[in-house]
Amino acid sequence: SPKKVAAEIARIDWTGSKGNWTPYYRIYADESEGKPPETIWFANDVGSTRNATAEVKALFDGVKCFDTPKPIALLEKIIALASDGEDIVLDFFGGSGTTGHAVLSQNAKDGGRRRYVVVQLPEPIDGESKEQKIAADLCEQLHLPKNIAELTKERLRRASKKVKAEHPGFTGDLGFRVFKLDSSNIRAWNSQPGQLEQSLLAHEEHLVDGRTAEDVLTELSLKLGLDLCVPIQVKAIAGKKVHSVGGGVLVTCLDAQIHAAEVEAIAVGITLWHKELAPAGDTTCVFRDSAFADDVAKTNMAAILEQHGIANVRSL
Repeated sequence: SPKKVAAEIARIDWTGSKGNWTPYYRIYADESEGKPPETIWFANDVGSTRNATAEVKALFDGVKCFDTPKPIALLEKIIALASDGEDIVLDFFGGSGTTGHAVLSQNAKDGGRRRYVVVQLPEPIDGESKEQKIAADLCEQLHLPKNIAELTKERLRRASKKVKAEHPGFTGDLGFRVFKLDSSNIRAWNSQPGQLEQSLLAHEEHLVDGRTAEDVLTELSLKLGLDLCVPIQVKAIAGKKVHSVGGGVLVTCLDAQIHAAEVEAIAVGITLWHKELAPAGDTTCVFRDSAFADDVAKTNMAAILEQHGIANVRSL
């Protein structure tokens, strides 16, 4: 209708100068209202610092472990305006974890599938400080290391339970994974002039001491471009622990020893599981290089897997 056309034309902005004009179509954050959202928000609608403090105290059984947290309702409003149901919400200064809590709560309210990334440095909590003593005592009570990141994680655990209790019909994901920045799990080559033999022997084992299979899985996932939130399954095959990431896109067996007599059973077990998983894309299969007794055993493993459709076999 002419009225509708006029309304749509009114939403076009012309930007430019000297005869070079480009039309931009204005899209309002709240399309249901057909106008920009209000820029003044009142405590009755989005809460206040007092509300936020009470919310955190309620989660931690009456203990005030964070100063000046943000109210959940404020973050929910921002998230609802600025994101759709599939977005990733990033908070680079996690603090009390309100952003993560608000994402979970808003998802439960509107059925969204938003995810959050909350970053928080493990800043130490000083038990001798008057301002930080309450938080330090809480860490001791909960048997947590005394740093802010640990309290952030604990708040998100409790927030998940609270959201589930308030919205029992919500079936979305309320969990989270914790990652810490570290060096590579694979030893970097660092030869010493005049000590080549010692350098070679030092790198006989390619993985850094003390790293777990989960550590290596995380690095492999990043290098293969896999989402760190994809499912990880574990299965015992021929007495060895085998991990499947992303429904079989990545399969690993990082046991320290694979004897020649075990190769066929492991390979066949992996191929059967791979067939059951039916991954959407090509599969990468990874083993610990030092686990094989010799090159013959490693070659046999790769050959059997390739015969069954897994051509991309690597060793670390």
